[in-house]
Amino acid sequence: MKKNNKLAALTAGALLTLSLSAGPIHAAQAGFTDIQGIAGADKIESLHQDGLIKGVSDSLFKPEQELNTAQGIQLITDGLDLNLDTIRFVKEPLPSDSFSHVKDGVWYSDAFIRAKYNGIKMSDDIDPSKALTREQYTLFLMQGIEAKGGLPMINIKPVDITDEQELTPEYQGAVQRSLVLKINTLDADGNFNPKDTITRAEAAVMMYNAKEYMEDFNAPKIPETPEK
Repeated sequence: MKKNNKLAALTAGALLTLSLSAGPIHAAQAGFTDIQGIAGADKIESLHQDGLIKGVSDSLFKPEQELNTAQGIQLITDGLDLNLDTIRFVKEPLPSDSFSHVKDGVWYSDAFIRAKYNGIKMSDDIDPSKALTREQYTLFLMQGIEAKGGLPMINIKPVDITDEQELTPEYQGAVQRSLVLKINTLDADGNFNPKDTITRAEAAVMMYNAKEYMEDFNAPKIPETPEK
């Protein structure tokens, strides 16, 4: 599906300011100067060099800045390459057809459409400007991975989470799978901190881990040579 013409008209400066992810860019990019000492800095820089994340300027990533819903949805759809290539529409879908607060023809419009038609379940009144919590981002990311066929159909052994009682019940499965598959981690005290706002750095590291997991999951399996 072609992106709305209004999207093409946005200035590079606006995209730089508003968007965490901007699709693959293959030219080498300058490194961020504000991620030294940040957990997962190498993963953030790897995604940057692959063109999957952008900073708030050429050199600043603002790792501790909160991630809003529009940025999170775009990061997930771009990072997992959720597209509409196999879907045919009688009428081109618009975000306003499905969501009361998602505008048509802005920088994040296409991401919400791609997310919706790739199994990411969002409420009709989802707010693009609202900050995402750790459990919300985790749920959307795991739904995206499932859409790509990347979740094994096996029973998992639940991980002990110290603050498990703070999890929203319908998010528990996604959080557990993310921990078992090492897409997510607990803090030093074994807490997940589900209601905390997720930062740009945390979301980027999770996306890197998700991509790494997907690459390994989809890699050709070499059968073991039977013992003689």
